[in-house]
Amino acid sequence: MTSVCPFAKAPRSDDICPRKSGETNSQNETEHREKVKNESDDSASVSPKCPFGYDSQTFKLGPFSCVICQALLFDSSKCVPCSHKYCKVCISRFNDCPLCGADIERIEPDKDLQDVVDRFIEGHARIKRPQVNGDLKEVVGDNKTVTYADVSLERGAFLVQQAMRAFRSQNIPSAKSRLSLCAEDIREQLERLGNTSELCSQLGAVLGMLGDCCRAMGDASSAITYFEESAEFLSKFPTEDMEVTHTLSVSLNKIGDLKYYEGDLQAARSCYSRSLDVRRNAIKDRSNVSSQIIDVAVSLAKVADVDMNLGHEDVAVDGFQEAVKCLESLTLNPNEAGLEQKVRVSVLEYLRSQLTPEQTATTV
Repeated sequence: MTSVCPFAKAPRSDDICPRKSGETNSQNETEHREKVKNESDDSASVSPKCPFGYDSQTFKLGPFSCVICQALLFDSSKCVPCSHKYCKVCISRFNDCPLCGADIERIEPDKDLQDVVDRFIEGHARIKRPQVNGDLKEVVGDNKTVTYADVSLERGAFLVQQAMRAFRSQNIPSAKSRLSLCAEDIREQLERLGNTSELCSQLGAVLGMLGDCCRAMGDASSAITYFEESAEFLSKFPTEDMEVTHTLSVSLNKIGDLKYYEGDLQAARSCYSRSLDVRRNAIKDRSNVSSQIIDVAVSLAKVADVDMNLGHEDVAVDGFQEAVKCLESLTLNPNEAGLEQKVRVSVLEYLRSQLTPEQTATTV
């Protein structure tokens, strides 16, 4: 998903300062008349442009950003006495102000600033409303029809980008809040546009990220609920789409991981097996896609690990050996094998550590 600010657009020629200050008044007057004429047309197009300079492509921090997590302010708080403002979770880790170095005597909530930030986010929502049969149109003064651009995808990317920045900085409540807004947006689009593969994949991914947030907060129960919703939703659609397939299998594996840590090995194996089935079906027509083969090997390892813990050693050994064969038969393009080669080597090392030398030899 490309992260682009929904209000960003390329600068217009009349937004650029002239190189020479001695341009004639007649030229300025001509430009002014043309501009007035354009504005008086029967119809107008309202292009999205961020008045605060948020542009994810240049990674610029706007006035509503926390300089610690670099995401939009969440639960805005003010340091006393210096009055610098940050997210509450971010600044609570410091004794001195990160900007000026002043001792922090106390931290006070800044509700007024947070209200402005929340209205800014809601502003994105008001310009992005998509329609099934075209862009949203509104009749304004002088019988002009204003057409609003559909920037719903960019809004979703913007929210996810802000969430990822917050998550990386361990501001989990902020990340969860932005992802919840994004999920709400995608559900609205699904109601209007129907169950498209792209929207389904996006919602499944966002629900999975919400599960990750809950997991990071220690709320395993809510995490499982989000992962299960993601898996249930994606299971309704054909698995020809590689993104949908990958997102579904990842959600199933994450449910399995949580069940595994809870000690519910049977439930964990069930989830791992479902993920393996999804990934096996995915490579039937894509046997030359290295990432898909690595995914199958990982799922085989997870199922075999549970079988070993359940006391089914023979079944587990068969699973480990099948995973080794998958990875050893894999041919990677040397020009594109960087990350995949590292994953392949790492998984192979784990698999071989689970097998005796004799068992490993039988896979050759």
